[in-house]
Amino acid sequence: MNLNLSASLNIFKLLAKPSLCLPQATVATFADLPIPLDKAFAGQREKVDIKAVVLDKDDCFAYPEHNEVYDQYKQRFEALRAAYPGRRLLIVSNTSGAQSYDRDGKLAAAVEKATGVVVLPHQTKKPGCGDEIMSYFRKHPETGVTSPSQIAVVGDRLSTDIMLANMMGSWGVWVKDGVVPLSEKSVFSRMERRLAPWLIARGYTAPDPSSPFE
Repeated sequence: MNLNLSASLNIFKLLAKPSLCLPQATVATFADLPIPLDKAFAGQREKVDIKAVVLDKDDCFAYPEHNEVYDQYKQRFEALRAAYPGRRLLIVSNTSGAQSYDRDGKLAAAVEKATGVVVLPHQTKKPGCGDEIMSYFRKHPETGVTSPSQIAVVGDRLSTDIMLANMMGSWGVWVKDGVVPLSEKSVFSRMERRLAPWLIARGYTAPDPSSPFE
């Protein structure tokens, strides 16, 4: 069983500030990602300078429990790798690399072999692993990352991927449709798809990455 204690604990932060799950940009599928990702935030008050990208895996660029990039997204994935080479592209998954689930690291190793992208080993699952992500980039100054506001987090889940981005002061890109057909998604996933427009209709807006939530 893949329990997520981090998400359960952080639900109280979400109740206190519902806008934490709102993305600064939304695309229909992974194939629709603008490259470079700065383009996704063209309407912001200040110029956005994305130096690194954190990618979710399951139902973002790959089918759950599969290591390979979904066929229809392979071209976009390679374009993203070219735009953010080496350690500037990082996979952060709540399955592969999550040490409470992938205890021996075999899942992470398989994904790295299939994609050519580093998978972050992390103790705390999303949305609570922001410190571990920043620690990774501090250990690799060649990425050019000196601030969370230089990172874009791309994922299909509002309550994990996008909340992670907002809690750490980064930019969130919500992949609304994912890989799994809507009819096959969990009830919770289908509810999340309705959450963002519901909040926006009630006046909530995505947080400013220059003011991370504490």
